Amino acid sequence: MSGFYSKQAAEQLKEAFPEAVQEIREFREEITVVIDRAHMVEIATYCRDTDGLEFDMLADVGGVDYLGYPNHDGPRFGINYHIYSLEHNHMLRLKTFVPADDPTVDSVTVVWLAANWMEREIYDMFGITFNNHPDMRRILLPFDWTGHPQRKDYPLGYEEVEFSFNYDRVQTKKPHPRD
Repeated sequence: MSGFYSKQAAEQLKEAFPEAVQEIREFREEITVVIDRAHMVEIATYCRDTDGLEFDMLADVGGVDYLGYPNHDGPRFGINYHIYSLEHNHMLRLKTFVPADDPTVDSVTVVWLAANWMEREIYDMFGITFNNHPDMRRILLPFDWTGHPQRKDYPLGYEEVEFSFNYDRVQTKKPHPRD
């Protein structure tokens, strides 16, 4: 996979947006450009429209909750945008961090229409709102659902697993039709 992730594209972004590119990370031949969330749409547009880059495909958008994550002292949430250039056959990951007290970032649907449902999924699961999104509403859960289940502080439901030794105890907790 060597060369599939474009270090040259990352360096070009750093040169074009020195105030917005916070860090370039390389891990296992994957390149991640950490950017300030205020410049998300501007950098996404640059990645799509600049000769030599032409990142014309948004492959994926994913959210991460870093609550309780060891060695992470930054904002609570991260958003990863995996972008791909069909013409140059290279990929890049743009990453931005979003604080828990203001979980918002500008939508990239104006750059890549494919972001529409992916951003809605992140909104539904993590509660991160995408400004200027054309249809910011739940996509996976019912509209009256309370909370965001991919947050690490979301309360988990619990049902004891039934075995032969605890059969009676589990059966007393299960709802049964009335006889």
